[in-house]
Amino acid sequence: MLAGLLSASHVMPLESLSAKTAEYAAEVGFTQVLIYVVDLQGDVMRLMSGEDADTDTPIGEEIELKIEGTVAGRAFQHGQILAGADPTDGRGHWWVPLVDGTERLGVLRITTALDDARAVEDMKLLATLIALIIDSKRRSSDFHAQLTRTRRLNIAAEMQWHLMPPPTYADGRVMISAAMEPAYRISGDAYDYATAGPLVHLSLFDAMGHDTAAGLTANLAMGACRNARRGGAGLVEISERIEEVLLEQYGRDRYVTGILAELDTRTGALTWVNRGHHPPVIIRGGRWSTLLDCPPCHPMGTDLGLPARLCRHQLEPGDRVVLYTDGITEARRTGDEEFGLDRFIDFLIRHHADGLPVPETLRRLIHAVLEHHDGSLQDDATVLFCEWLGTTPHPTGRAASLAGVPRTAPVAPASDNGRPAGGAVGAGPATSGGARGHGAGGAAAGVHPLWSSTDERCRDKRLVTRRASSAGPRWWLSARTVARGPYHARDVRVLRLRRPRPGR
Repeated sequence: MLAGLLSASHVMPLESLSAKTAEYAAEVGFTQVLIYVVDLQGDVMRLMSGEDADTDTPIGEEIELKIEGTVAGRAFQHGQILAGADPTDGRGHWWVPLVDGTERLGVLRITTALDDARAVEDMKLLATLIALIIDSKRRSSDFHAQLTRTRRLNIAAEMQWHLMPPPTYADGRVMISAAMEPAYRISGDAYDYATAGPLVHLSLFDAMGHDTAAGLTANLAMGACRNARRGGAGLVEISERIEEVLLEQYGRDRYVTGILAELDTRTGALTWVNRGHHPPVIIRGGRWSTLLDCPPCHPMGTDLGLPARLCRHQLEPGDRVVLYTDGITEARRTGDEEFGLDRFIDFLIRHHADGLPVPETLRRLIHAVLEHHDGSLQDDATVLFCEWLGTTPHPTGRAASLAGVPRTAPVAPASDNGRPAGGAVGAGPATSGGARGHGAGGAAAGVHPLWSSTDERCRDKRLVTRRASSAGPRWWLSARTVARGPYHARDVRVLRLRRPRPGR
């Protein structure tokens, strides 16, 4: 199967991928394989049909699947192989995440009567090969570009999406992920990352304005940054080179704010330069956060003559560096209430505690910002996330889990609300509270099994009490917020479970 499809892919247009996949997948007992690719905004997944959508689309199959509230969407969100409902002819179908490296592209729906370990392995390998083929051909394919858009892009967004690297990268040392909104009407935001041996470069730019000129300015800043970096320049020199290029092109009429950072994965040393931008945030231990203090220099392109300062911070394994633009924190809803920095950090910490893959956390963050702004942003909102995993590049299990790379075995069949509908098919992944041993899958020692992960979560120094269902004993949860050094707890796990006093 794989050898035949790989051989055919060299001179195959992307429009033929669905038909060729079905042809070769039949060799291993897969009676139907449908390819769904995710749209730019992460709302829906759309069926990849053949050259003639009217005749090549399978009869009775959905052209578009929502990510929220569907089994296919849950497979995409969590990086899990999920069993769907059995079709009428008795053959089961499976939703298999489509992941290129660590970039989520969509899902496969595979129909087969087989459910043994060999079939599962074939599903994973087929999904991996299809993802690689899509990635190798999408850059020159308008067919793919049209499929991943639910509406027209503005000119700046057309430039930005082809300029920036994939939204997710991971190896044994780091996990990097980014998200940007409005996906179809970007103006001046841009992010970049790159690795060079043990060094990881991160950069985030926010260009003046909300028009095509802002997109051009961000593109110019990104190009100058890459050119100087690949020429061996340090962070301060890179920022100065960006300013020189902007002044040459625009005088003082256009400027860019930004953070240029470098992480040495051998030691965890983080260095950065702040050019008029919001300071980076560090999240430590999944619950404490701090803003990295560094005297900012003037925005690049303003030529104010202030010296750029190189600042340093020592990370610990597991620390998360978060860069963001003002569209995240300053998004306002009716009534002039900002989304705010506290809400932003709380969101990241809360979803980390739920065990979600990082790309899914950022997808939900962007949607929360959109919802806060009544569905329409007035400014670009971009976040760039990097977790330092440790000094060695070899162990990749943690990175794969953070990125949502598909697990080894499928989980139980699921209904359309995403909850298991039957017994386990294989050794499935833990529930969202699995790291703490709660949820439907069981309970940690001393904790009643009926507790859910949301019952355990406490925030903002509030005493939270919850009661297990009447089927079990009554327990009350006591929690308090703690502070230690510069890192302040924004999310507290269960500190104590105790029986209520008599009479309560």
